[in-house]
Amino acid sequence: MKVSLFVTCIVDAAFPRVGIATTRLLEASGCEVDFPIGQTCCGQPAFNSGYADEARHVARTLLEAFADADAVVSPSGSCVGMIRHYYPSLFAGDPALAQAAQRLADKTYELSQFLVRHLEKVDFGGRFPHRVTFHPSCHGSRLLGVRDEPLELLRHVRDLELVDLPYARDCCGFGGTFSVKMSEISSSMADEKADNVVASGAEVLVSTDMGCLMNIGGTLSRRGARVRVMHLAELLAEAAGLTEEVTA
Repeated sequence: MKVSLFVTCIVDAAFPRVGIATTRLLEASGCEVDFPIGQTCCGQPAFNSGYADEARHVARTLLEAFADADAVVSPSGSCVGMIRHYYPSLFAGDPALAQAAQRLADKTYELSQFLVRHLEKVDFGGRFPHRVTFHPSCHGSRLLGVRDEPLELLRHVRDLELVDLPYARDCCGFGGTFSVKMSEISSSMADEKADNVVASGAEVLVSTDMGCLMNIGGTLSRRGARVRVMHLAELLAEAAGLTEEVTA
């Protein structure tokens, strides 16, 4: 199956290893992966700030970049949620673009959603002998309904001990521009989330969105907490020995 990678801004700019791990997992699942070079931001920051015209301008680049893709997969529930839930209405004033937006929305998937639901791939082999807890991102779980898929993938990793995260469904406080506009509230929410991560006794915190992990991980790092922060793709690829040179 041919798959186009939508890497997202934050992965491209700050966490490229997540994009590499995502690619290796898709290839290990039998997919042929390409990377349309014309892709840019999905427009979510502008859209969430009320700048619909600016968001449309940016979003059109994705409509063009992925026009010929069979399927689009991304390591971000947040960005995929933007495309699937808001693109059709964002372009509602232009029938041709609205149709293109709907086509893109219909073929765009978050990574764990695509692996489990569409490829029925849950076991990549390998082992990861650590205590792991999982933070469900708000956009992934609430906008996309991605809840059990990441846990299903984690349960198939040998020697991995999956422990519950207290108040797991509480937001981490990132929320994109929310963390800038409401920084004090955001920091308090991140503190609570970090408290719960530490209380879980986990050695590793995993999620499906790097925005969440960057926010929680920054708080844990400032505290000196010895908790490794990993995207789901990184953990699965490392356990299976697919990205040793990337995660070393």
